Amino acid sequence: MEEKWSHASDFHRTVYQHLACYVPKIYCLGPNLNPQNEELLAQLLLLAPLEWYLCDEDPSAGLAKLEQSNQPSQLCGHVFKVGEPTYSCRECAADPTCVLCMQCFLGSVHKEHRYRMTTSGGGGFCDCGDTEAWKKGPYCQKHEPNISDTSQEDPLAHLSSDMIARTRSIFSIVLKYSVDMLTWEKEDELPSGLEPLERGDTYYCMLFNDEVHTYEQVIYTLQKAVNCTQKEAVSFATTVDRDGRKSVRYGDFQFCEQAKSVIVRNTSRQTKPLRVQVMHSSVVAHQCFALKALGWLSHVIGYSDALRRILCQVGLEKTLEGENSSLVDTLMLCDSKMWKGARNVYHQLLMSSLLMDLKYKKLFAIQFAKNYERLQSDYVKDDHDREFSVTDLSVQMFTVPSLARMLIMEENLMTTIIRTFVDHLRHRDQRGRFQFERYTAQQAFKFRRVQSLIGDLKYVLISRPTEWSDKLREKFLEGFSAFLELLKCMQGMDPVVRQVGQHIEMEPEWEAAFTLQMKLTHIISMMQEWCASDEKVLVEAYKFSLAALTHCHGGFTDGEQPITLSMSGHSVDTIRYCVSQEKVSIHLPVSRLLAGLHVLLSKTEVAYRFPEQLPLSELSPPMLIEHPLRCLVLCAQVHAGMWRRNGFSLVNQIYYYHNVKCRVEMFDKDLIMLQAGASMMDPNHFLMIVLSRFELYHIFSSADYRKRYNRENANKDIIQQNNTLIEEMLHLIMMVVGERFAPGIGMVQSCDEIKREIIHQLCIRPMAHSELVKALPENENKETGMERVIDSVASFKKPGVTGRGLYELRPECAKQFNLYFHHYSRADQSKAEEAQRKLKRQNGEDSALPPPVLPPLCPLFASLVNLLQCDVLLAMLGTVLQWAVEPSGGHWSESMLQRVLHLIGMALLEEQQQLENSIEENDVGFNFTLKISRPGEAPSNTPSILALLETLQNAPHLEVHKDMIRWILKTVAAIKTMRERTTTAPETDAVGQSQEETVRDKDKAERKRKAEMARLRREKIMAQMSEMQRHFINENKELFQQSLEELEASTSASLEHSPTSPDTASVCVGPRRSRPSEKRLVVTCILCQEEQEVREDGRAMVLAAFVQRSTVMSKNRRRPSPNPERYDPLFMHPDLSFGTHTGSCGHIMHSHCWQRYFEAVQAKEQRRQQRLRVHTSYDVENGEFLCPLCECLSNTVIPLLPLTRGSKSDHPGLGQWLGVIGQQVKALHSAHKKLKPVGDLCFPRDPYSSSIKEMLTTFGTATYKIGLKVHPNEQDPRVPIMCWTSCAYTIQSIERLLVDEEKPLFGSLPCRQDDCLQSLIRFSSACWTTSSLPSVQNHFIRLLAGSNGRKQVFFFMVSLVLSYSSVHCQDSSGLNVDSAQQHFLQVVTLAHVVQVLLTSIPAETTMDQETGAGSSEEEAAVCLLYGLLRRHLVSDLYEVTSGWHLWRCVKAGVLPYLRSAALFFHHLNGVPAPPELHAQGPGHWEHLCAYLGLPSNLLFSFPNLSFPRESNRLIDLPDDYSALINQASSFTCPKSGGDKSRAPTLCLVCGTMLCSQSYCCQAELDGEDVGACTAHTFTCGSGVGIFLRVRESQVLFLAGKTKGCFYAPPYLDDYGETDQGLRRGNPLHLCRERYRKIQKLWRQHGITEEIGHAQEANQTLVGIDWQHL
Repeated sequence: MEEKWSHASDFHRTVYQHLACYVPKIYCLGPNLNPQNEELLAQLLLLAPLEWYLCDEDPSAGLAKLEQSNQPSQLCGHVFKVGEPTYSCRECAADPTCVLCMQCFLGSVHKEHRYRMTTSGGGGFCDCGDTEAWKKGPYCQKHEPNISDTSQEDPLAHLSSDMIARTRSIFSIVLKYSVDMLTWEKEDELPSGLEPLERGDTYYCMLFNDEVHTYEQVIYTLQKAVNCTQKEAVSFATTVDRDGRKSVRYGDFQFCEQAKSVIVRNTSRQTKPLRVQVMHSSVVAHQCFALKALGWLSHVIGYSDALRRILCQVGLEKTLEGENSSLVDTLMLCDSKMWKGARNVYHQLLMSSLLMDLKYKKLFAIQFAKNYERLQSDYVKDDHDREFSVTDLSVQMFTVPSLARMLIMEENLMTTIIRTFVDHLRHRDQRGRFQFERYTAQQAFKFRRVQSLIGDLKYVLISRPTEWSDKLREKFLEGFSAFLELLKCMQGMDPVVRQVGQHIEMEPEWEAAFTLQMKLTHIISMMQEWCASDEKVLVEAYKFSLAALTHCHGGFTDGEQPITLSMSGHSVDTIRYCVSQEKVSIHLPVSRLLAGLHVLLSKTEVAYRFPEQLPLSELSPPMLIEHPLRCLVLCAQVHAGMWRRNGFSLVNQIYYYHNVKCRVEMFDKDLIMLQAGASMMDPNHFLMIVLSRFELYHIFSSADYRKRYNRENANKDIIQQNNTLIEEMLHLIMMVVGERFAPGIGMVQSCDEIKREIIHQLCIRPMAHSELVKALPENENKETGMERVIDSVASFKKPGVTGRGLYELRPECAKQFNLYFHHYSRADQSKAEEAQRKLKRQNGEDSALPPPVLPPLCPLFASLVNLLQCDVLLAMLGTVLQWAVEPSGGHWSESMLQRVLHLIGMALLEEQQQLENSIEENDVGFNFTLKISRPGEAPSNTPSILALLETLQNAPHLEVHKDMIRWILKTVAAIKTMRERTTTAPETDAVGQSQEETVRDKDKAERKRKAEMARLRREKIMAQMSEMQRHFINENKELFQQSLEELEASTSASLEHSPTSPDTASVCVGPRRSRPSEKRLVVTCILCQEEQEVREDGRAMVLAAFVQRSTVMSKNRRRPSPNPERYDPLFMHPDLSFGTHTGSCGHIMHSHCWQRYFEAVQAKEQRRQQRLRVHTSYDVENGEFLCPLCECLSNTVIPLLPLTRGSKSDHPGLGQWLGVIGQQVKALHSAHKKLKPVGDLCFPRDPYSSSIKEMLTTFGTATYKIGLKVHPNEQDPRVPIMCWTSCAYTIQSIERLLVDEEKPLFGSLPCRQDDCLQSLIRFSSACWTTSSLPSVQNHFIRLLAGSNGRKQVFFFMVSLVLSYSSVHCQDSSGLNVDSAQQHFLQVVTLAHVVQVLLTSIPAETTMDQETGAGSSEEEAAVCLLYGLLRRHLVSDLYEVTSGWHLWRCVKAGVLPYLRSAALFFHHLNGVPAPPELHAQGPGHWEHLCAYLGLPSNLLFSFPNLSFPRESNRLIDLPDDYSALINQASSFTCPKSGGDKSRAPTLCLVCGTMLCSQSYCCQAELDGEDVGACTAHTFTCGSGVGIFLRVRESQVLFLAGKTKGCFYAPPYLDDYGETDQGLRRGNPLHLCRERYRKIQKLWRQHGITEEIGHAQEANQTLVGIDWQHL
């Protein structure tokens, strides 16, 4: 065949004929496609000939040769899968889009740096090897270039011209074929040359994906249209969502057309219908092969760079049709017409070809930029997500600095992007501003899509140029003026007018404008940074912006009349304008951009070096400040409550204006604009304009106005409003003078600004790293610059097992605290003030918070300080102090006075600094102290400010501010001294000092007086309290008497119990058992508060309990659960594959109180179900309820029982006893056969009252129902067995817990567990009384007979002891229960020793024998027994000669069993444990044996040894979280062949990875569909599960189908915080303590309870469909 091709005259036609013949025979032959078969045939018949022709020999050899001769690329180019981890270095990456794959990252220098880890959305690629992406370390070890081949030769040099020609012809044919087929629009015919030989009437009904319809709608429609099952419809819908299209029916034209019409009819009601086409099968076949062919091209060019270069040439080759005629152009321009799968395939091809070849990447970028407008318009109209659009490739090109700059210069890219953006936002008002009101859903959708353009602009601007060419300047400024046009459309948009009278009816649309502002924030900042990097550009941009602002203002000032204001001998002309009456807008981007550039003039010193080029003289300061001032006044009025009737939209706008996301380009810039204006104006004029805009001018301009005004306006609200406005205005003046931390305004660096932000955040309280990051503004690279400076201002405190690490302010930084910091909200300010005053009091300083010392201002802003000493301000300060001296009915406020004092303090510090820094007295132009000492002019003769302060110092109503006033007077004195020192001879020093000293003495006296008063007050209170106590005791004498007696009794009792000498050691089992002291047990019901004694014949008392199935101790999770109806639980399998655990919160109720409570809960639940159908945190139908006291989840109750009394009688030896038992069993056997009761005379009397019996049944049935997962049936003979196994399981799990936590056996359990165990064991010993006697006796007989070794010995022993009572009650032989218990224990212990010898003896290890005295005896005994076993039973046991070794293993193996037995008998017989068992330590062994009454000659002292049966633990997790992400990213969904799972979730119990939260992996459980995790909990954890959601870094607890909660993950970053949702991207590491905490919860069976508490506390969790996870 290859022969035929190589000699063909028209090669193109020959290949097409071959395809026309074979493609329809391979693909699309029926309704169910068979990919395996298709793949094989396609490879053999279609691709192999192409490869033969390409290589001119066997492809396997030919391609291998190519690969060998290939120079490997230095670019990694690994394309990311969805959810794969990506790493970006925060120190070296050129921008945040530069990422590495895990392999490259681990081999790079960046893993030692500060890096950010995220999960990829899929589609991008690894930038390793791209020198422009990294400031340093661009290569990992694998992609390091060879030093030898420095010459960048043409990759085609290696190939023969013949090979090049062949490759070119093959590639052009295949690519042309694929492009034609994928962009083909006819449904029924094919391109010329591909017409099939014969055509059948076979069609597909093809359903396409869109982003409008939901899964549910599609599934419902499909079920109706092509009558398939729910499962099939789900699978169709998932495929359509994944691949973009799926055929839903195959057959003749009519058949498919009918399905199409149903689908269209069903989905067109609310929205546009789903897209459906009926396509001929040959068309579909060729499209399938076209995708295959593109994949093949991708694969082939991987062998050699030369092939890649040829493909790039073919793809970008222009045909005769001219512009946009190349194949790649065709694909790009048809992008939005293709389906998802086709787009993905060709995007992958573009990435592996054009974007990997640097030369062609550039050419492709130029084509992309040329078509930019069309591509974006297509994208905006299309409805697929951005990641499926070709426009998403912009990030691959625009972020490369050299490409971006080339595109700006050659293709004018910046202007193109901005113009395209503005064109799409067509809604304007008459003045040409954007208008977002009455926005339709369609427009809102479009607006969301247009925002991606801003992202592209950000990519272009992200790296600033280091050197500028004239062309770059020209094109940048062109883009800049286009950007100003955009900002002009925003200047003054969404204006608001104050509502008076009635509340606003419709909340106006405000979010769109703010969304736009937020998206542009970084762009505006970056534009300014570009301008700052070149002086010429900065000057031009400044002129442009000023012209734009003047143009905007041209239309603003019309119709506002001019007025003249005069005050304190100054007057100014301005306009009459009231914020509270006219339109005002919060959006002023043009003014703010100009403000930013103005600061840059100062920062780059352009203003001082080229003043002649700048239009500074033409500036009109009043015009500059007008709009920003209105905006700030608006905020003040909103604070004062004047705009309440404008609703929430305005409140939200003000919130965002100050919010950290927007403030850098909003609030901060408005403040800067005021500073710029004020620095160029007469300060008195500036202040009068401010007063006028705040509408306060009339209050301050004439002294008598205030009095008149007070008499007229007695209206409380207005007075309150004016007070707030005065406070806000004083605050504004402070900010204008005092905010000097922006580089360019004050002489500071940018890091000083960040330090100051951090200091003021930490002055509120210590904060976590993430809180601080949120409180600081981020730049375009998501960096805040915090890490550089944090250590100089704060110290880090590590977290414990909960909580997170916190930064605390270093004490030396507290003096930089400014109470009126401009970024504090009201709430922040009061918290910070409180915290700082408290700190000062603790350090014994006075509590004044004076203003901090400020850095000097830059020359351009230097005149700002004159605001502090101008006449208007002094008049204002004097007025407020005057009001404070003679307060008249609340017309001033303390915070107003506080602000005035702060301003005076600022002025004094300014003067002090100038004096310190000046060489000559005459230099200092700032003489504030002089001005405040002068009294007013002749007619009014107001006292001087200083005099007023001295008066106020003694005013009784200003106690709070005394410290501050004292500080001011002290500073004034110090300044006077300094001035005198410089003017007169030095001997006046002494006077100054003495002056200071008198002030200091006054200070001391004042403090002493305060302290004395406080002491007296304290003493008085204490006296009153002790008097009240005495009174109370006298009245309740007998109460106190009684409690004292009880106390004495209990101490003496505890003394009696502690055995002093070995002969009185307590024994808990057997005839020598210690008799517990007879003590009445009196408890209180939590519901009715009545006390009640626990007696057998009394009213029943119960404990709230929770019974659950458990696999915590399971050694075999694979064993399928048995059929509950036929399962016999009598013998527990030793692998404990599941058990039943009982827990309790320890709260006690009367049984009848509990029944009443539970009935009420049930009734409430029925009412609730009719109202709303959500799950609560407990499921009443399953008998669940919350404990009425602690809201702990419970599902049954355990009755409390008193101790049973033993009877005194004879104690037979073991042999004799065995004989008696044998006879009893025989008698029972015969009796059961004859079915008549045995020995009627001694039928047991039933000791229990009816209410106790009822509760015994209740709890027994609950355990049976839950343990076996069956319907309750109290008659079932298995009920008592389930109670016994639950009892044994709970004891064993508690014993394991104590071992794992290294706690002693007794005395370390919390009392809720202790009470639970005690009640459970006593209940188990009594539960047989409610079952039928013969069945229990039958269990006993089977237990004795079933002597196979495969059983869990402790369960066996418990069941034996507890079932024996049923036999003993009919026994008249006078045998004692105690001896029975002892013999059972001994027999089972021996059996267990044998078990250990048979299973757990390892091959002998040569360990040094620890010789202990008398050890030989036991060792000999063990050897003897072992030998016996080897002889009689198992010949293949190891030969072990060392008795010591055997003995060690036996002891280690038997210990857990003995510990469990001790717990069991302790509670069963109520014998207190010896104190030795209350401690952890050696010697544990003999005390345990003594307590159990086992012969101690068999056992002797050894250090405590470990255990053959390991406790279960949760799986081991890797230390570095990215290892988990990597594992999860390679995990594919097990059901939908090889598809990536969206929410991979790891089971922490068994380590299985599951595909959670998706339709594909749902399983059926009891007839309803549940997600993979829920289904897994039933096989792995019998309904309880602990999972780690890898992509979210979140732990998930599930219990049953309806309950679940999220829990903090055990992974923390370096700052001690979890990162749920992986939003911050800091590297995460495993915190062992937190993982142990989760493990402990699991071992304690506390998961369900934790979920209950979480769901009660957080009602929103209840709405989550946990079963679908």
